Amino acid sequence: MRIAQLANFVGPRSGGMKTAVEALGAGYAAAGVRRLLVMPGLRDATFSTEAGDVVQLRGPRVGGGYRVILEPWRVIEVLEEFAPTSVEVSDKSSMLPVSGWARRNGVGSVLLSHERLDAMVSLRTGWRTAANSPVSALNRLLVRRFDAVVVTSSFARSEFATIAAAAGTPLHQVALGVDLDTFRPVPPDHRADETLRLVHAGRLSREKSPHLAVAAAVALHRRGVPVRLDVYGAGPHRKELELLAGDAPVVFHGLVTGRAELSRRLAEADVALSVCPGETFGLSVLEALASGTPVVTADAGGARELVDETCGAWAAPDPDAIADAVLGLAARPVTGRRTAARARAEEYPWSRTVEAMLALHADAPGLLGRRGA
Repeated sequence: MRIAQLANFVGPRSGGMKTAVEALGAGYAAAGVRRLLVMPGLRDATFSTEAGDVVQLRGPRVGGGYRVILEPWRVIEVLEEFAPTSVEVSDKSSMLPVSGWARRNGVGSVLLSHERLDAMVSLRTGWRTAANSPVSALNRLLVRRFDAVVVTSSFARSEFATIAAAAGTPLHQVALGVDLDTFRPVPPDHRADETLRLVHAGRLSREKSPHLAVAAAVALHRRGVPVRLDVYGAGPHRKELELLAGDAPVVFHGLVTGRAELSRRLAEADVALSVCPGETFGLSVLEALASGTPVVTADAGGARELVDETCGAWAAPDPDAIADAVLGLAARPVTGRRTAARARAEEYPWSRTVEAMLALHADAPGLLGRRGA
């Protein structure tokens, strides 16, 4: 088996998508698969890693440090030389020509859907229905161009379920995983103060809902709760968030170097906030849980599916409702909620995700005969 992974819109803060592509690639290589990663960069380059070869194609910046390949025919040239048995595409727009090349050449194609477009557009713009028609049109095109579509949660599945069935395209739900060796609990520090320590880790952009996390901390502060929110991450809305925090004890640390260091800081908190109602999965949720920290999520979205009553809480995406959920979760016995958080994360090893994806890639070439180009 020869798998080509195509990751576009890559940047220094690509977050969950970058983590997933890296973890899958390492798993493919460990299973003896020949794996190639194609991604954008400052200049053309080719290099080898333990997880396989990487071809970097020059791509312009499109904001926030992200780069994108705008010449899909150059990707096709790379694929023709590599001769994959299947391709795994993590981009829903600029790499569409690759799916056509794959079908013409008997190569299976798998779309790995990392985001739900209607939710993402709504969170970024505030438009709840205006983008529904163009998003639906693109999704109908996608299910006809790819041989299989992979989503990561029931919330994400609902975006494709009806149109995939109508097109006869297999739709698979595969949960992502977490690095259980890197993200680990730390011994309790037995703090003398009674400050409720909250943490939020993620990109500071509107579609990730950091404003809601900060507003919940402000709500707790205004109630007189001794609270502190540590925010880890960077993004275009940091200044906005600092203004929103006002005099509340919210500390913005910027990016954290190294996942082990991030795990330590997550583990030091009493409760993690991952409250985006449009999240299709929630790798940050798993990273907090694996670090032994229970999580409060919004009551909608894929992140909600990762927590249960033993290791987390959920509420409507409203600052006061989230604040109430935080207080309820923090009132539970510390040892029990931390043990439950780690146990929940252990249900999501990357090995399970890799196994499921390898099975899909093995079947992908066989799906080609069910319909024409």
